[in-house]
Amino acid sequence: MTDVWRLVHAERAALIEDLAGLTDEQWAQPSLCEGWTVHDVAAHLVVNALATRRGVVRAMLRAGLDFDRQNAQGVSRARGATPAETLDRLRRVALRTTGPGAPLDSRLVEEVVHGEDIRRPLGLTRSYPPEAVLRALAYQAHTWVGLGGAKQHLARLRLVATDAGLGLGEGAEVRGPALSLLLVAAGRTVALDDLAGPGVPTLRQRLGAGG
Repeated sequence: MTDVWRLVHAERAALIEDLAGLTDEQWAQPSLCEGWTVHDVAAHLVVNALATRRGVVRAMLRAGLDFDRQNAQGVSRARGATPAETLDRLRRVALRTTGPGAPLDSRLVEEVVHGEDIRRPLGLTRSYPPEAVLRALAYQAHTWVGLGGAKQHLARLRLVATDAGLGLGEGAEVRGPALSLLLVAAGRTVALDDLAGPGVPTLRQRLGAGG
């Protein structure tokens, strides 16, 4: 298998290239992350690249053990006065190989999912390396919801990636592109419309998406 950091660095480089072509208006567009603009997500990725186990503990203590507050504070610190400043900060950390102590495949989840948080609302597309998407999807499927995964949401469901020949889990089938399965496993309910199968209504209900 490809080294995780090589995949992570490739995703950072691809996103930096896409961001470099955006207008100020596009940087200000809402992302798939509720309450965050494209600019905010880019700043969050700077924080992710700088993350260390000790640094995350300190940040959590500063935020009073409130995960959402920790994220908001991180974005505030990393966000430049202009998109160009934030993009420069992202370039400077793009080749880092540090993390918060979680399994390395969690870094792939961050890069691929946040890449889509930015690209989808702007109508941009990327052909992601299948290994990056599939490893991220497997990580989400086997990680508890309380740790940022989707294990309980996907219980008694079988995910079938129609473009990758991959099946995960047992139960009512949920099928669709691997990237869409990953996005749903990361809580991006907009990608539910890309999926089909008898397990989709159950998944919608568990994610609070109705329908």
